[in-house]
Amino acid sequence: MGLHHYFSSNPEKRAKFIFNLIAPVYGHLDKAVANGFNRSILKLTENIDISGKNVLDIGTGTGAWGSLFLKSGAKAVTGADFSHKMIKQAKSSHPDMVFIIADAKDLKEIPDNSFDIVTASYVLHGTKQDIRKLILSEMKRVSKEYVVIHDFMGKTHFSIKILEWLERSDFVNFKRTFSEEMKAFFPETVDLDVGDGTGLYVGRLK
Repeated sequence: MGLHHYFSSNPEKRAKFIFNLIAPVYGHLDKAVANGFNRSILKLTENIDISGKNVLDIGTGTGAWGSLFLKSGAKAVTGADFSHKMIKQAKSSHPDMVFIIADAKDLKEIPDNSFDIVTASYVLHGTKQDIRKLILSEMKRVSKEYVVIHDFMGKTHFSIKILEWLERSDFVNFKRTFSEEMKAFFPETVDLDVGDGTGLYVGRLK
């Protein structure tokens, strides 16, 4: 996949190029990324019970976020990502997880209500609202109980803003509208501010 895909008008081609390109770097940074997520998983476990749950992590990358569910008592965690190179890194880093190649907006290979918790970390801000709706719809479909979005909330550091500009993400609009987007899908939602520009958007199905 050549450099021309970075300049493509197709956001999916652009995203695949970027994440396949940075997969080796993410592999080396996996432990550091997981450490940065510790505060978020602690906040989550204070609000919902993860113990014994079957979890699907959408856009898993190298598995750092999903692995913390296992460490917090989840029964099993499956990581899904559309980048085959990310999945290769993830399998190497987390042999205790199951990994599949899948498109977040069309999880046709996964039956309805297959997982207790379906989560995604720093995935949805990178897509436009119409694509977020498709992803949330699929996450809701395959979940039995919770959908948990770990992403931007509150003030964003300048260096992160630069990175998001390079990625051409929709993080500004995401922060402005996503809480309401969640409410359109779930009968019960809660926003949990973790600090340092990070938060958890939790939708409960029952």
